Amino acid sequence: MTDDNTHSARVPSGRLARLTRLGAMTAGVAGNMAVNGAAQLGRGQRPTMKALLLTPANMRRVTDQLAQMRGAAMKVGQLMSMDTGDVLPPELTQILGRLRADAAFMPPAQLKKVLARNWPEGWLKGFERFDVRPIAAASIGQVHKARLKDGRDLAIKVQYPGVAASIDSDVANVGALMRVTGLLPKGFELAPYLEEARKQLHEETDYAAEAAHLTRFRGLLDGDDRFVLPEVVEDWSTPDILAMTYVEGRPIEEAATAPEAMRNEIARNLIDLLLTELFAFGLMQTDPNFANFRYVPKTGRIVLLDFGATRELDARIRRQYRDLLQAGLARDLERMRAVSLEIGFFEAATKPAHQDQILGMMGAVFAHLTRAAEFDFTDTAMSSQMQAEGMALAADGFIPPPLPIDVLFLQRKFGGMFLLAAKLGARLPLEQILRDHLRRAQMAA
Repeated sequence: MTDDNTHSARVPSGRLARLTRLGAMTAGVAGNMAVNGAAQLGRGQRPTMKALLLTPANMRRVTDQLAQMRGAAMKVGQLMSMDTGDVLPPELTQILGRLRADAAFMPPAQLKKVLARNWPEGWLKGFERFDVRPIAAASIGQVHKARLKDGRDLAIKVQYPGVAASIDSDVANVGALMRVTGLLPKGFELAPYLEEARKQLHEETDYAAEAAHLTRFRGLLDGDDRFVLPEVVEDWSTPDILAMTYVEGRPIEEAATAPEAMRNEIARNLIDLLLTELFAFGLMQTDPNFANFRYVPKTGRIVLLDFGATRELDARIRRQYRDLLQAGLARDLERMRAVSLEIGFFEAATKPAHQDQILGMMGAVFAHLTRAAEFDFTDTAMSSQMQAEGMALAADGFIPPPLPIDVLFLQRKFGGMFLLAAKLGARLPLEQILRDHLRRAQMAA
């Protein structure tokens, strides 16, 4: 095994250890606030709770500790920062958004214990090489590259110890911490996000289910040369380890420097896959993290990774999104209102003025994507407008109702693919792409 201890941090595996970490973090933040508050009072200033909390030292303390704990701590932050950016204060979104980055990884000694617990004695003899430094580290586990004695290169996903057993308590503790900050808008319902983080974490720790999702997607995409997926290696997979064939590729962000034609092709293929998952497969890999996509520079083929967040999409939700897109492209405001109410973007009790503002925002999006033959994803005018109007809605007292879970995941995936297309600097005939998929979906209905 090759050894590299750079940027590693032991994952606290016991429930008491994890609770202690959160308690120490909260106490440290409170201590910093007290010291800074006293100092400001001494200078004749009147400190606010918000200003005392959001110091660089406190922000580092919170994000570093949550990142080291991985699991629920990171997942809640990822869900909240991805899905509620127009509602949460920018300061809290900034704290949570930092958790999208890769976590520190397990030190070699802890990794070796996990491997020894899952594989037979003398397992190392089956490998020509096993790299201790992971090629990826995230909220549930980390991935290592290895080569078997038979010459096969593997990507081995190792689950962090204690993550599965501590999910429920971690979610509750992180929820309490977020409420203590006082930054959540009045009336904001945190509970649905906490419950979804809890459920998603339990699903993502089931590596057997992830293996089944990967195998199913390989079948659905069989013969589609635009995509390449790893293959599950059963002999080295366990409940805590998922072994797959290693697929060579570069980070998808690096395609931003590729020729324009390739950048557009990659973005188009990803959006086409998203719409195919929604309207044809009824099965979606819902995590838009850029790390889940790589590409092959010579061919532009897209490598698809990490199927832990895969979920079946209810037929009703799929029909609702088809109806919403059709109504939006037709500029049918009343049909958009009816479908938006059915989906849950607002409720019947929502103030008419707020409903009209939301529909106005949606109408502006459809107007933007249909005003030219090609949609320029790098044009920030629309996103800036949506952010400003979303903040104005929140300032006017609008609190969105808890969305159905499928809708939450769909919005998350749509947003992630938009950001990735923007990162690639893509220009696409988006209206035509949508109409083609809607026509096929209508024919299949």
